[in-house]
Amino acid sequence: MIRDAPDGAIVTVKVIPRAGHTAIAGTRDNALLIRLAAAPVDGAANTALISLFAAIIGVPKRQIAIIAGEKSRTKHVKVIGVTAEIVRQRLGLSL
Repeated sequence: MIRDAPDGAIVTVKVIPRAGHTAIAGTRDNALLIRLAAAPVDGAANTALISLFAAIIGVPKRQIAIIAGEKSRTKHVKVIGVTAEIVRQRLGLSL
């Protein structure tokens, strides 16, 4: 779900767009489950996902990228400049 990469960490995410509010909702199918209020139109859900990660992890948006699954509900998000352990701590996970 969260693993180290050469220059940061990669998080597997399962997104539920058009939710009532934006929040982390636990885990599902070995992925971090995230509910997004934004619709998957014109990249709005992806932008909301990046903003959420930046706010929770405490890094600038430019350090976060969707590296796989841009048009899918299951995505791989890369957080540059931090370790997988730091991402786990800041997301409040004990995995």
